[in-house]
Amino acid sequence: MTLSRFAVVQWLSVAVVLALLLYLLSGILTPFVAAAILAYICNPLVQRLCKWNVPRALAVVLVMAGLLLLFAALLLIMLPLLQKETSLFITRLPEWIDAARANFLPRLQQWFGAGFQIDSEAIKNILVTHWQSAGGVAAKVLPWLGSSGGAIVAVLINLLLIPLAMFYLLRDWNSLIAQIDHLIPRHWYAKVSEIATEVDGILAEFLRGQISVMLLMSVYYVLVLWLVGLEFALPIGIVAGMLVFVPYLGMVTGLVLATLAAAMQFTSFSSVILVWAVFGAGQLIEGMFITPWLVGERVGLHPLVVIFSLLAFGQLFGFFGVLLALPLAAILLVTLRHVKAWYLTSSMYQKP
Repeated sequence: MTLSRFAVVQWLSVAVVLALLLYLLSGILTPFVAAAILAYICNPLVQRLCKWNVPRALAVVLVMAGLLLLFAALLLIMLPLLQKETSLFITRLPEWIDAARANFLPRLQQWFGAGFQIDSEAIKNILVTHWQSAGGVAAKVLPWLGSSGGAIVAVLINLLLIPLAMFYLLRDWNSLIAQIDHLIPRHWYAKVSEIATEVDGILAEFLRGQISVMLLMSVYYVLVLWLVGLEFALPIGIVAGMLVFVPYLGMVTGLVLATLAAAMQFTSFSSVILVWAVFGAGQLIEGMFITPWLVGERVGLHPLVVIFSLLAFGQLFGFFGVLLALPLAAILLVTLRHVKAWYLTSSMYQKP
């Protein structure tokens, strides 16, 4: 019994040390965590290609190329749309200034007793001139790049590390799993394998649930923005819905694009507020109902546990802690289930 307790203390000490290292190195581990998530998601596709006698390295390259094409497609949808909306927004801005001058300038003059003059035509000329000369922005930004070069280089290195680490993880996935399998103590092997199988099943359900959330939110944004009358409802709704797997990114990106589209299309500010309400309601529905329902129930987590996990892991590990919140909570759930089953059959519980 003493040896057993000592072993438990040893393993708890190892777990505490590993958790502390993860916390201290969370900034460095960010690209590797992202690569591991993507590798886990893409590994079934690689395995399927390997069953068709495709060499594993080639299968990894094909899957990563498909992922890159998907990312490029999103950029091709977003960038031209953003450029067109920004250009038209700048053209429409003087009209907004004229409306503000007609509606609010008399009140300002009445309240403060001073004369305010707004030359909307001059502002329009300035905006158009600066927009057309945007090619010279790089020269103005260079001094800032020099002072912030270290941070920018670090971000670029992290971005390059993600596909590099993902490639090696996918290529050597089977051997890495075999090495981890070999390190498991033999007298714990059956139980650890059982837990790992349950965790893998829960994570698979998590991914299916997340895909369902993405599709449902895409339908929501496209449909509701179309009902509002937004011209670019289809591309904006698809982009906003597909990016909801990154917390807040889909809502923020869609909100910016939809605001620019509404500003250039509608003449009243109330229509812009209506578009904002669409994204505000979408964020509430997705965070409070859809994600806990489609993801939380699939992994067996109560909605309050899902919300707490997002907040807790985000606080501890930052941005990618939010991404890992639900999978880690699911792993913890499986572990606690087995600990509970062991406790209910132990002498500690049954002893009178």
